[in-house]
Amino acid sequence: MFHHQPRPQAAFLTRRDFLCRCGMGLGALSLAPLLGETGLFSTASAAESINPLSPKAPQFPAKAKRVIHFFLNGGPSHVDTFDPKPALAKYAGKSLPIEYIRTERKTGAAFPSPFKFQKYGRSGIEVSDLFPKVGGCIDDIAVIRSMQAELPNHEPSLMLMNCGDAVQSRPSVGSWVTYGLGTENQNLPGFIAMCPGGYPIKEAENWQSGFLPGVYQGTFIDSQHTKIEKLIENIRNHDASLKEQRQQLDLLQQLNQEHEQRRRQDGRLEARIQSFELAYRMQMDAADAFDISKEPQSIRELYGEGIHARQTLIARRLLERGVRFVQLWHGASQPWDSHDDIQQHAKLAREIDQPIAALIQDLKQRGMLDDTLIIWGGEFGRTPTVELNDTGKEKKGRDHNPYGFSMWLAGGGVKGGTVYGATDEFGFKAVENKVHVHDLHATILQLLGFNHEKFTYRYAGRDFRLTDVHGRVVTDILA
Repeated sequence: MFHHQPRPQAAFLTRRDFLCRCGMGLGALSLAPLLGETGLFSTASAAESINPLSPKAPQFPAKAKRVIHFFLNGGPSHVDTFDPKPALAKYAGKSLPIEYIRTERKTGAAFPSPFKFQKYGRSGIEVSDLFPKVGGCIDDIAVIRSMQAELPNHEPSLMLMNCGDAVQSRPSVGSWVTYGLGTENQNLPGFIAMCPGGYPIKEAENWQSGFLPGVYQGTFIDSQHTKIEKLIENIRNHDASLKEQRQQLDLLQQLNQEHEQRRRQDGRLEARIQSFELAYRMQMDAADAFDISKEPQSIRELYGEGIHARQTLIARRLLERGVRFVQLWHGASQPWDSHDDIQQHAKLAREIDQPIAALIQDLKQRGMLDDTLIIWGGEFGRTPTVELNDTGKEKKGRDHNPYGFSMWLAGGGVKGGTVYGATDEFGFKAVENKVHVHDLHATILQLLGFNHEKFTYRYAGRDFRLTDVHGRVVTDILA
């Protein structure tokens, strides 16, 4: 089984000792083979002991080696995007001839989509006019129309989608991925979450490391800013040069040495010291990665204008530089939570349609789509019925729906031009080839080279995994 091994207490250089001696905190990978040859411990454990973010091989060969997750927080409507339901038109303004499932708020009559669907690509998959440019890339996309979550509330659904558990605090998907694979650039965080305007609901819990070492937690970036000093807080030290900062860190290492010797198993101390080293190294690489002015004009025009174009292009630059997992949120709080007016979806979709399609095209022309997994979706879908206010009057929006919704995957070993599963004729619940969030997580790990049942971390006397005791791989969407 692939799980975390406690670090031995003697007979080799600890990561802290090595960092003290080498100064720059780099070179872990080159040292690991030498230590491995001595027979003191394996090459893999040596690299992880010195630097937990060093690149690691998956359990088996895989196509995907990096992930970008577009998170439409609030819950996009599947019946208005990737799951057409013409039967709703027949019952427009009338009650559906089915038993209504209990949702968070009261709903009423059937609510046909105000958006038109059409077929795209050789596969002929139907996509609404909310996403015409993404529709143009549909032959690279596998749409899952039978997703299921558990509860019709944002908070538990966000935790389930991001961390695999709706109630208990667990590591996020991005943390699991960086734990398993490390990162290919030691001067940038391995896991980055960008959200323009501030935090989504549940804030940093969405990218938490949970019981995994703190070094695997996601780094938050407020991508509404354009200046590097505001994008990454304290990225510049205006009072000390890099040389002076290095001297300060070396002194801090000496002062901490005796303290750390008595606390070799303190993961919090390790994570904090590692964060200081990373912050120092980021000053050299982060400014370049976030500067899209260095991209050709043709590429900037491909992605378009606005915050989402910019943060998507930045995400590609981060992935290109070895960052393992990038999560792109739509905005602060829950912008896709369209209870009052589903037409809000039109504005939101316009903001991301071109950037997402551009990313797919850009990755393809760079030869990166084959080993980059793209994930699109929210924490749940929305009802095919209209929401009612407190007095029973109809609104123009839809309530939350965890019983059946759509997500899609592309690149990284995914079979493009595919539709998997189905909701009922009205789009209320999944009825064919149901895919629980646990199944999605199992599939993501499979694409990255991990058996979700054997990819574990020992904590509190038990081997934990992202999918807990659930999950099956959706093999029909694998290339």
